[in-house]
Amino acid sequence: MAIEEYAFSTRLQLKLLTGFDEEGKEIFRTKTYSNVKPSAENQSIYDVANTLAGLQKYELEEIHRVEDVILLNA
Repeated sequence: MAIEEYAFSTRLQLKLLTGFDEEGKEIFRTKTYSNVKPSAENQSIYDVANTLAGLQKYELEEIHRVEDVILLNA
């Protein structure tokens, strides 16, 4: 049987380096932006993420595209 997937929700997450603890370990914070169009291209999401990162107080470490997908039996 074929399985169909339906992306119904996409979020953009920025992982930001906020500093270091007493032991020198990195401390991160994640900013999440919801309601990203599931059809948005990765390059577009990457470009927007870098623009948003430029408005942040902290240094950008990683960009994540998070998708919620429904799997249907076709």
